[in-house]
Amino acid sequence: MRITNRTGLRPSRRIRATVVVVAAATLVGLSGCSAPDAGIVTLNFFQFKPEAVTEFASIIADFEAENPGIRVIQNSVPDPDTAIRTLLVKDKVPDVLTLNANGNYGELARACIFADLAGAPVAATVNPAVQNIVQALGTCAADGAKEVNALPFASNASGILYNPTIFAQNGVTVPATWTELVAAAEKFKANGVSPFFCTLKDAWTASPAFVNLGGTLMPDGFFDALRGEGANVSSGTVSFRKDFATAAQKEVDLFRYCQDNFASRDYNAGNKAFANGESAMYLQGSYAIPAIRANNPQASIGSFPYPVTDDPDARVVVSGVDVGIAIGRNTAHPAEAQKFVDYLMSPAVVTGYSEAQSTFSPLANATPNTDTALAGLEPYFTAGKIVGFIDHQIPAAVPLVNLLQSLVISGDAGTFLSDLDSEWSKVAARTTTQRQGK
Repeated sequence: MRITNRTGLRPSRRIRATVVVVAAATLVGLSGCSAPDAGIVTLNFFQFKPEAVTEFASIIADFEAENPGIRVIQNSVPDPDTAIRTLLVKDKVPDVLTLNANGNYGELARACIFADLAGAPVAATVNPAVQNIVQALGTCAADGAKEVNALPFASNASGILYNPTIFAQNGVTVPATWTELVAAAEKFKANGVSPFFCTLKDAWTASPAFVNLGGTLMPDGFFDALRGEGANVSSGTVSFRKDFATAAQKEVDLFRYCQDNFASRDYNAGNKAFANGESAMYLQGSYAIPAIRANNPQASIGSFPYPVTDDPDARVVVSGVDVGIAIGRNTAHPAEAQKFVDYLMSPAVVTGYSEAQSTFSPLANATPNTDTALAGLEPYFTAGKIVGFIDHQIPAAVPLVNLLQSLVISGDAGTFLSDLDSEWSKVAARTTTQRQGK
């Protein structure tokens, strides 16, 4: 069943895009069961972000106006990870896809589900540091050569959000080292100000701090080496217990500065509390800014990268590709699909989306985002001093967020690291990768 939604689109654009919202049980419709219009090529566009349906509908409308021989059907589903796997089982890979560039994407890329975009001229317009984040998640190694299976369309950044007004009122400057961060937290605590508002009712909210701490401190090539060990983590050269002990302990140390009820507060409560000035800092990234402003458009928001060590020059920003764009490897319309991807990756479209969704442009030489809330992170992103989200390297079957939740509540770093190694080993022992024929 198809439900067509043509409402809620920006009046400044001509809207001729069709939005299809389906449940996983009806995914057969995503492969295009309706009769095509004569002379019109129809592309199935799998789009995973429900909050961006309207934005993409407007983009599609403009594309179709410039390309009257191509029609794009945007398919947005409630559970995109399940939906895409259901489509793969049915051998119905969409023509063009947006996907969050995470561990699930990496598994699909290694299974050679997506086309190789390395030779597309538009690939050369991407910031190499951002493309490297996508590449590190996994690629199809057809004929021994690693491919480019997705291009980054929009990036986020994870740092520490802070309230500049509260900092000024308490005479605290933005910390550049770990020692300064702890000292700032201590000063706020002594002054009766909550240093951090934490939201452990939603287990995943323990992850942003961990990915920054672990991503900065882990040795180069850690996850490649870990995957190479297979299930033999305990006897391997790298492991979470061997290489993440400092990161785990610093995670515990940070959460000691949360408000008293942090275990019963959720993410929505955290966004509202920080918007209303109930803490000096918030352990969330750029993706939280729109939600904070929805609670209080005048919220005082600044940002800075995690000062994980006492070397200010060691600071980096953890960045993820919030939206990656791929083409189905066996699409029946490769030229038209590439034309649509080229349009999506054009500077005007990428910039417009970034401004609307509070993201960073992944294009080389892009105009920096001028949002004042991002000013503390933007220079690192533009300079390429970024690392990928390490939780994107960890299979979804590993209950990382639940383990992190237990870690920050119990303070038991040793058990957390042992459990993480054990869960990784279990998944590695039962994981095989199936490759789609080229």
